[in-house]
Order: sequence, then structure tokens, then C-alpha cells
Amino acid sequence: MNLENITLISFGYFEKELLEMVVNDVEREFLLPVKTQEGHMDLSEFYDPSRRQYDGNRLLKEIDFGYGDDTIKTLGIFNVDLFIPILTYIFGQAFLNGRAGIASIYRLRNERYGIKSDEKVFADRIRKEVIHELGHTFGLIHCQNPDCVMRSSTYVEDIDQKSHHLCNHCRLKLI
Repeated sequence: MNLENITLISFGYFEKELLEMVVNDVEREFLLPVKTQEGHMDLSEFYDPSRRQYDGNRLLKEIDFGYGDDTIKTLGIFNVDLFIPILTYIFGQAFLNGRAGIASIYRLRNERYGIKSDEKVFADRIRKEVIHELGHTFGLIHCQNPDCVMRSSTYVEDIDQKSHHLCNHCRLKLI
């Protein structure tokens, strides 16, 4: 079975230029056409009032079930605070070697940390998270190379320190 494309689904408002930049970077990294679409769903059913966050596991399953396709890699992009039970928060997650992933921009803006706004840094973080989560859908695990986009990121500073490219080792695994 051959993959036809990657589909990025935005849930909420995202600037067109930002999505176009992400599309171009994803196409360059995975050498597949990327389509975008707007998605609509009631996120309230994924909200955990005790944590005041959204359940990343349940949301990922919903994206896989509702939008997944065996000939497409699908990534839902959100602007809500995500968690999984064992972590305080996550930037995104994906099914390893699966059809779907999710990423959230909620914790990617400098303002969230009391730092002056920087749209370039924000855009870089988004592209890195989207490429990272899609990498997992292609079977890539976390990489030890400090520059590789597949390196694990616990904090935004971790995201800032890596590039938005796959290292040669990870790229070879895609072939």
C-alpha cells in the first residue's frame, strides 16, 4: 500500500501563512504532498475539569477513528492544553507507525511563559512539533541526536534547541 499524502486538519483558527509554511516544511521532510482542511468537533467531551486540560489519548483516538485513512497520515492541530495521565502536559502525540497524530500550539507561544512575543520562534516551534509527531506515524522513535527534530522535547526550550529536519539516521529509516 502506497501513501497518497499527509493531511493536516486545523481545529480552530490558524493563520493561513502559518499553515502554508508548515505544509512546505512537511512536504520537504517527508517528500509527500500535504493537504490541509478545517476540522470541527466539540472538544468539551475531551476536557478533564479536574486537570483543566484536554485528554490527549482520547483526542488522538478520535482523530484516528474519525479522520484516519490507511493511505494517508493525518495530524490534527489544536490550540488547547493537552495532557496524558503520566505527564503534566504534552505538545503532541501520535500512534507509532500509525495513521494519526495530534499537536497543540497552546504551550508554544512565548507569552505563555511571560516572555515577549516572537512570531518566528512560535512558527519554528509549530513546524518542529508537526514534523516530530508525523515522524512517529512513520515509525520513527525519539532520537539522541541533539539537532534532530525527532529528539524528545519536554520543554519549549528543548524544541528551540533542535532543528526542524530529520537527521541522516532518521531519514534513512524512512526509506
